[in-house]
Amino acid sequence: MYKRDANYQYFSQKEDFQKPEKCEVMKSGDSATTNFCDELSISRSKRHLPPTHYMLKIESYSILSETVEKYESGVFEAGGHKWRLSLYPKGNKKMNGTGHISLYLAIVETENLPLGWEIYVNFKLFVFDQIQDKYLTIHDADDSSMKRFHDMKTEWGFTKFLPLDTFKDVSHGYLVNDCCLFGVEVFVHKHSAKLECVSITKKPANCTLTWKIENFSALDEESYSQEFTVADSQWKILVYPKGNSNGKAKAISVYLCSCNCLLSDLKYFAKFKLRIRDQINKNHVENTAKHWFSKSLKAGGFSQFLLLENLNDASKGFLVNDTLIVEAEIMAVSNIKLFA
Repeated sequence: MYKRDANYQYFSQKEDFQKPEKCEVMKSGDSATTNFCDELSISRSKRHLPPTHYMLKIESYSILSETVEKYESGVFEAGGHKWRLSLYPKGNKKMNGTGHISLYLAIVETENLPLGWEIYVNFKLFVFDQIQDKYLTIHDADDSSMKRFHDMKTEWGFTKFLPLDTFKDVSHGYLVNDCCLFGVEVFVHKHSAKLECVSITKKPANCTLTWKIENFSALDEESYSQEFTVADSQWKILVYPKGNSNGKAKAISVYLCSCNCLLSDLKYFAKFKLRIRDQINKNHVENTAKHWFSKSLKAGGFSQFLLLENLNDASKGFLVNDTLIVEAEIMAVSNIKLFA
């Protein structure tokens, strides 16, 4: 009659059963009492499918109930953790469970879990109806809710799992020939999310890079400055001496490049100024931009920053002795941290 698809514990009790040693009594106010479960709103339904993870068969239930206040099942594994069932045949009196069967799911062998551990679980408890050949399924009324197991809360379940009068009534099929069967399903929520923390820093320290480019006329099609760091982010200036994209052969193109994007899938924000200094008249040319930098958009700036005819006009002071001075000033920058 009993299906044994899950881990299965067979409990058979005879008249010569040896009473176990007396359990330690938890005093009022003892922090250990927090291991007992809060009563949950209960949903009940029946199904043919047996419990997935563990079943506990008890023979001579009446003798067990007269002999022990609490019975703990063997340990089983589900979701990468160790568990056991805690059964109170006459109810958990300390939690006002008199007149009921109390049944709980308890996590065990937690010594090797990290400090501050917590495990979120959706679970169902079962008792077998031997007449209808169905399992009475008992769980939280909100089927999607998760229960948090942690160091101060190692048990969840139902103090009033089933009224004893109902359980013992043979017509219900739960206790037949002094024999019954309980079960449990445990589904552990695998927490693998990462936390991304982003902040924006305005006017960061050491926010300006001055790049003095000598022998400017000898530059290739593109040229990068040395790397500089602002608010834990790395940057470079990129120059196209003869223009790029819409500025090709018309203007010098100047960009700010993020070095972080080459090694990360994250986006980085910056508000910045790009500047070409007028070394004679101090009439510098500058432009301001905002840009989200990424692997696909690692540079932000201006393809037509300064017309080549103005750049090469000696009277305007931009190019002196074949030397050009380009600056990047970061006015605001994002700071992104990832936590596993």
